[in-house]
Amino acid sequence: MIEIGGLIIPPAQRQRIEIPVARLPTQTLITLPVTVINGSHTGPILWLSAAIHGDEINGVEIIRQVLQKISPSLLRGTIIAVPIVNIFGFIEQSRYLPDRRDLNRSFPGSNRGSLGSRLAHLFMAEIVSKSTHGIDLHTASDHRKNLPQIRANLHDSRTYECAKAFAAPVTIHSQTRDGSLREAATKRGIPVLLYEAGEALRFDENAIKVGVEGIMQVMGALNMYQQETYIDPQATVQIHETKWVRASCSGILRLYVKLGQQVTKKQVLGIISDAFGEKSTTVNASCAGIVIGSLQNPLVNQGDAIVHIAVL
Repeated sequence: MIEIGGLIIPPAQRQRIEIPVARLPTQTLITLPVTVINGSHTGPILWLSAAIHGDEINGVEIIRQVLQKISPSLLRGTIIAVPIVNIFGFIEQSRYLPDRRDLNRSFPGSNRGSLGSRLAHLFMAEIVSKSTHGIDLHTASDHRKNLPQIRANLHDSRTYECAKAFAAPVTIHSQTRDGSLREAATKRGIPVLLYEAGEALRFDENAIKVGVEGIMQVMGALNMYQQETYIDPQATVQIHETKWVRASCSGILRLYVKLGQQVTKKQVLGIISDAFGEKSTTVNASCAGIVIGSLQNPLVNQGDAIVHIAVL
């Protein structure tokens, strides 16, 4: 049996739980929605989380589809699914909490700190502390779009095996960031994958498909659920360094490259021009690699990050 939010979920059962978080000024209670699927046999305990940034909604749909695939009687271990972690930001269609704090810089949190710190503390106590593995789902930030990719500590053998099983088009060795959920969980010895794909406030069918398949493949590798075999037309590429190409001037951007495209050093990625086309500046690749992220807003200022390249 497993206990979440004061409720005990027996084997071979699915339970929806609402964990109290805080009240709005109107006194409306805001809760953290959790779905727990406890398998018929003991095994790994995998948490799935999305919308730590409230406007990153692809993961919400990924978790919904994964939950529909799982039968408690066939599951070995437990799934703890939290599709909307930043409930406040999700309601407001905002990346942040009401006080403009970034929840993913608030971990491990404190029960006496800010709203974000308290929510992070609750998540650590009720979800992370009960888990053996974790997958955290994200998209690019506002006005950017990411190629489906896994970011993880590939030097840790258990994490590496999960990342390899996920089989995203690109797998990036990435250090943790201070205050992030991945850092806090890693310090507790829990292997965590961070999935980045698509853009904020948009459903991306391919990003969702890769995410669902990746999670099911990780569950198969952990011997939690019958392995589902998917045909991935693009083999996983392991990356240990990425670079952003930035705007050398302000203007209107026209990109010539797409996500997933391989580029060579000094290749023209696009141009920045004024509104009349009287003056144009080329944007060149600083290295050879794969385009894993790009700016979607064509209006750029000098120094803006335009194209994210995984170095080959």
